[in-house]
Amino acid sequence: MARFDLCVVGAGPSGYAAAMRAVDFGKKVLLIEKSQLGGAGVTNGALSSKTWWDLARNVDQLYKNRKRYNINAPEVNFNILKQEVENAVNERKEMLRDHLERLHSSDFNELVTFVQGEAFIVSPNEIQVTTDKGTETYVADYIVLATGSRPRKLPDIPIDEKIILTSDGISNLEDFPKSMVILGAGVIGCEFATIFSSIRKTKVHVIDKGDHILPFEDSDVVSVIEKNMEEHGVLIHRNSQMIRMDIVNGEVEYELEYTNGLKEVFHVEKALVSVGRIPNYEGMGLEELGVKMDNRGIIDDDTQTSIPNIYAVGDITADIALVNVGELEGRYAVERIFGIPARKLVYENISTIMFLNPEVAGVGLNQKQAEAKGIDYKLAVVDYSCIPRAISKRNTQGFVKMLVTNDDKMKVLGMRVVGNHASSAMQAVALLISMNAGIEELAECVHPHPSIPEGIQECVRLLMGTSTFKPNALNGKMAYKICADGTCRNVYG
Repeated sequence: MARFDLCVVGAGPSGYAAAMRAVDFGKKVLLIEKSQLGGAGVTNGALSSKTWWDLARNVDQLYKNRKRYNINAPEVNFNILKQEVENAVNERKEMLRDHLERLHSSDFNELVTFVQGEAFIVSPNEIQVTTDKGTETYVADYIVLATGSRPRKLPDIPIDEKIILTSDGISNLEDFPKSMVILGAGVIGCEFATIFSSIRKTKVHVIDKGDHILPFEDSDVVSVIEKNMEEHGVLIHRNSQMIRMDIVNGEVEYELEYTNGLKEVFHVEKALVSVGRIPNYEGMGLEELGVKMDNRGIIDDDTQTSIPNIYAVGDITADIALVNVGELEGRYAVERIFGIPARKLVYENISTIMFLNPEVAGVGLNQKQAEAKGIDYKLAVVDYSCIPRAISKRNTQGFVKMLVTNDDKMKVLGMRVVGNHASSAMQAVALLISMNAGIEELAECVHPHPSIPEGIQECVRLLMGTSTFKPNALNGKMAYKICADGTCRNVYG
């Protein structure tokens, strides 16, 4: 039996990151993947959906600017756009595969062996892999589980991935549907609502059991996104509960009941069920080994499972299900196994981005989370209309909002940026959060001009009382509040 220092089960973002970090330690790695190299993060997750989003945004910009350039409404060909998405996915897969092949060559001492097959954990050190050529057993000192997750399905909905889809079925579409209902108003559901409505070929419905979409976000963030969705023709079913969803005559019929007792039936061409994801841990022998898990995923202690030499990273655990988090966990697990991590794994400074219209980027706490934790804070808001770069792009919809501790140190608690290039502003603030630092350094740091991060600098200066623009003279474009004991009072704005 071939022996390895480390076996990684799953070649998605977290598993691939774990394998490559082990290469840094000069370890021999067995990397096993059941289906697609790159995992859902490449094939039908972050890369594919964000490629769709970028293409849809280009279409939206053509519509918005057609009078400026004296052009007609663009004719959008579904097959061409779909091929672009497939090209992006294949480009990434080919790069990953070429990289693995080179690492398996003698030039790199055959550090990484990649096997396409289904893994079964026989014991803490034995892994059985079934391929189309048969079954083989390997031995490894350590195992990292990184098998990811899949879309959650509801038992009463006949999901066939053709008429009623999950995100995995988007690639099965043969044209833009004339109409589509999206069940679930979280990030994935709202991103696909943005994509299809931006292309203007699909009448989009969104089912939302609450009174607004994105229930975890602050109301000022949500109001911007809802406004743009509805301007693009999206019908948001607020305060609604789905009673049933069926396939009738090759299309979708669904019935809703609203909180006021009203019931209503709707007919659309397609449906997208977006109600979360569930971890892939079945059928690998983990239950037999005694690996502790629950319905949210494998229970881990700083990436280590209840079996000391078996680790778990990415969506298979109960932690945050994001590509960047999975990669971080994969690297950290290997550092724990073969070395000493430079710092403890923390989640407070994880940057996120929601690909909506406009983009929403965040790091740390928002107002809802701070209030739920009973944290007093200071809050500054700077409208995009105060930022030269936003003005030059002729799109000033959006704002920068920063939360800091309600004391003289003003340590950063979190930030949300809504608007064009929102994600370009995150990393400096994420670094301050990880350092448990205050905001003084950021106030006088020389930012590139013109750029969106200048809005963050003005936010910081506003909190310090040294802003270039004085909020009381700007008619609501800037605000400074102190929030304590559940209430907020205006200092300015």
